Amino acid sequence: MELKEVRNNRAKESYFCGTHESGLRVCIFEKKNSHSSFAVLGTKFGSINTKFRDKKTAEIVRVPDGIAHYLEHKLFENEDKDSFQEFAKTGASANAYTSFELTAYLFSCTKNFFESLDILLNFVQSPYFTEENVKKERGIIAQEIRMYDDDPNWRVENNMLAAMYHNHPVRVDIAGDVESISRITPQSLFLCYNNFYNLKNMSLCIAGKEDKNEILKMVNKKIKTSSPINPESFFPDEPPGVLNHRVEQKFDIKISNFKLGFKEKITNDELDVEKIVLTDFVLEIFASKTSSLYRELMDKKLINDSFGFNFVEGPHYAHIVFGGESNDPDLVAQIIKNAMVEFKKDNSIGLGDFERIKKVVYAQYVLVLDEVKDIANLMLSTSLFDREFFSCIDIAANVKIEDVRNRLMEIDPDNSCLSIVSPLKSR
Repeated sequence: MELKEVRNNRAKESYFCGTHESGLRVCIFEKKNSHSSFAVLGTKFGSINTKFRDKKTAEIVRVPDGIAHYLEHKLFENEDKDSFQEFAKTGASANAYTSFELTAYLFSCTKNFFESLDILLNFVQSPYFTEENVKKERGIIAQEIRMYDDDPNWRVENNMLAAMYHNHPVRVDIAGDVESISRITPQSLFLCYNNFYNLKNMSLCIAGKEDKNEILKMVNKKIKTSSPINPESFFPDEPPGVLNHRVEQKFDIKISNFKLGFKEKITNDELDVEKIVLTDFVLEIFASKTSSLYRELMDKKLINDSFGFNFVEGPHYAHIVFGGESNDPDLVAQIIKNAMVEFKKDNSIGLGDFERIKKVVYAQYVLVLDEVKDIANLMLSTSLFDREFFSCIDIAANVKIEDVRNRLMEIDPDNSCLSIVSPLKSR
């Protein structure tokens, strides 16, 4: 495998990437002055990939909700050992996560890097599912699901997604529910593994002090060959409007927590990177701590330091979210929506604000390059979804004010839903 250097002159940084003969994409960011190293091996298989074409039979199949997360749990257990125990012997800190679009297995360490990398590459390529161990895991995951059901921060987010989307599987909890996981079997786990854990659908991303040539030797030694597969997922048609404009759930908490989501119009499988950057510009100008909106909400004591915002996007879905704690979430939501209407009406992005925020957004993208964990995880998401690692930096440096103003006009504050978790009793 030949590695190609990708350099960014603005950031004065570079990384190396290439594709192994197995189809596995490999990205290495050498950071020689780092005290630690971080490795993540991921596949483009997340909670939303529940309907796909089985490459063996060519039939379209539907698997239970939560199966990607279930598979993540089970992969750590092999026939004769537990991978977490193996990592403990090397001193590495290991973990995994499942998102809507991907599953990732990772470790960080300050020593014994190659021993830990050997463990990572071994267990992800060695599935072991039996009736007994799958049944055993069911109770553990059911307990985890119930724990998250009792978490107001988790519920306010998931309730918003369920209210915002009619059909898209992003509205379903990543872990599924107790009923859906009861239908997961060794056969369904192997079905998902064989379709989505093909190396052509995966990336290995490493950031830290290790030498790239030594890493390649390990990859060539440990990677198993397999026939390449391009998984084909299917998603239901999603109406442009929200399903419900408001949803509320009671919790034993002292102050209400809220999420206000603006649903976006989707025209492609995934939004382009430029749109993501432009949205960051709009939101920083509109709602950051230097904005008039933030000052108004703080002066009226309607929010506290927990207030924040972000833009979330993936295959066939995208939304802007504002959230935090408030004693009057409905009033906060109304002020935000009214402010957005006025912001659009006046196209209130001045040149001064634009130039100031341009420096802020650019700095945020560059700061990612300070931490090996952030670097590796960003390389994973960009490589799996065919995006260029440094693209946000270059786009932010070249953004024009007219582009940001045009992006602002695409946002529809009326196409929104408000999710609230509120105290059981008024205090």
